[in-house]
Amino acid sequence: MTTFHVAVDHLDPDTLTPTTTYLGTCDQAHVDEVRAIAALDTSPRHVREHPRQPGAFLVLRDDGDLDVYVPVDAPDFTVRDPDPALPADTPDGETPDLPRGAAGPAYIAGAVRFGAQRIGGAMDTSSPPRVVWHTTESPAGSSYFYSVATFLIRVGAEPQVIYDPVSDLLGQFGPLTSSGRALRNDGTRRTNREGKVCIQVEVLGRARSPWTDGFDPAAKPNFRKLLAAARAHGVPDTWPAGSPAATAAAATRRDRTTWQTRGGHYGHSQVPGNDHWDPGGIDTGIVPGKPDAPGPSTPPPATGVHVVKKGETLSAIAARHKTTVPVLAKLNGLKDPDVLKTGQRLKLPTAAPKPQYEPFPGAAFFHTGRRSPLITAMGRRLVAEGCGRYNHGPGPQFTNADRNSYAAWQRKLGYSGADADGIPGKASWDALKVPKQL
Repeated sequence: MTTFHVAVDHLDPDTLTPTTTYLGTCDQAHVDEVRAIAALDTSPRHVREHPRQPGAFLVLRDDGDLDVYVPVDAPDFTVRDPDPALPADTPDGETPDLPRGAAGPAYIAGAVRFGAQRIGGAMDTSSPPRVVWHTTESPAGSSYFYSVATFLIRVGAEPQVIYDPVSDLLGQFGPLTSSGRALRNDGTRRTNREGKVCIQVEVLGRARSPWTDGFDPAAKPNFRKLLAAARAHGVPDTWPAGSPAATAAAATRRDRTTWQTRGGHYGHSQVPGNDHWDPGGIDTGIVPGKPDAPGPSTPPPATGVHVVKKGETLSAIAARHKTTVPVLAKLNGLKDPDVLKTGQRLKLPTAAPKPQYEPFPGAAFFHTGRRSPLITAMGRRLVAEGCGRYNHGPGPQFTNADRNSYAAWQRKLGYSGADADGIPGKASWDALKVPKQL
């Protein structure tokens, strides 16, 4: 019977750097029980095998923590150190790890920053810039955003970006202008460092269930910020190797010439030297889609009729008209949303009413022990803005976790010192846009 070391990784709420609490050892019977519980359909736990330490595994938790199980006789696993930073007095105002030819931002506004932001180094080549899309092969949703981030740090496989398509939470482990750790090398070619930039994005979800199904970019501002950052780095809105494979069996084309010479968007399934098939058959009409254009070419409002063009998907049509696939499918009686005919006329929903937000209830409303659905709604908005500092919840009772989360929101708005006290004021409340509670 194998004996396992047991520990819990927990993100420090201030630095978002993992700290580890060692809990002792357990036997194989306990490990078998842990795995069996995680395998239940109703379980909030999810097992991930350690990709680089035989026999070790991790358990994603919906409270943001990560359980760690390592056989006592497992070989040591060490995460390599990143390249040294450039000197602090780098001329011309350059930032550390700025690669040759990088044109866009190092950070995306509003992204949660995990840890020390030191995962890679400068790029090897000046070949065209690219984005590589991965899936975490885990549940999606804000409750797993932090535990998946902790997992990626623990196993030393951090990309630059992590994104949750359900909550629109966006995080960074390092600047877009340095290399990530989510790709294997292709022989002696350091694939993580291919191009002026090689922005890697881990999306919470599974390859077998494409996360773009029912995804509405119009309702996801952080997703649009991510695409805007890629475009600012010169990444073209193309898939040089074609659409990502929809099955593991189809993920066989990993052309080195295409990868090394052409910029654009790639799936992990298309990168030489790698054998994963994620992100699955995502909709390239959404990823990356096309940037909004000003003036007459701006997409029309969501009213009237849309005539289907050759090759159009319902996801792309929904995104163009600021609606969703389920709404269009129901409105038009589509039994199979994947089957559209060129020239088919689709009814479009009338424009949605202007969203209604909760008025500021006054600072006196927010005190320890106050219970209200409004507190839960506020907490959900704070999580969506990347300011959640909750181990559990949010819930209806105002606690220190709510106060710490709101203080993070105030700091995001530019408040400092005593002004970022965690107690809502009218200006910061109105900016948070808490939806009207029915």
